[in-house]
Amino acid sequence: MRTHQYWVYFVANKGNTVVYIGSTNDIVRRLFEHRTSVSASAFAWRYQCWELVHMEEFNDIGAAIRREKQLKNWKREWKNALIEKVDPHWSELSADWDYTGWFDPKNPPVGYYQQHLKEMWGGHSRDSGSSPE
Repeated sequence: MRTHQYWVYFVANKGNTVVYIGSTNDIVRRLFEHRTSVSASAFAWRYQCWELVHMEEFNDIGAAIRREKQLKNWKREWKNALIEKVDPHWSELSADWDYTGWFDPKNPPVGYYQQHLKEMWGGHSRDSGSSPE
């Protein structure tokens, strides 16, 4: 019997003021899609949620969907506490992922590895308490 993997994940914007929660059967592909969205109306793109800050793995799609729905109903402070329980610094969990072959590095998709050119962050940085530059 083949075991499938599913993930429930949080992506946040640079200032950690917005968190998007989703689920997928391919976390690498899904994160790539968030970072290269062609739809300006997509939530993660609109709010620039490109940093993977939390993920949970499941073997059952039903369990993953139930967990996603549960987390989406949580208060923001509970979501923050869940992230900080594992990583108080909100580290970018996908920093070492290899997207070789997904696109031409000399001509990456709009947004990917170029987010800093389009950032319009709101709010304050969680670590410093000051506005990002």
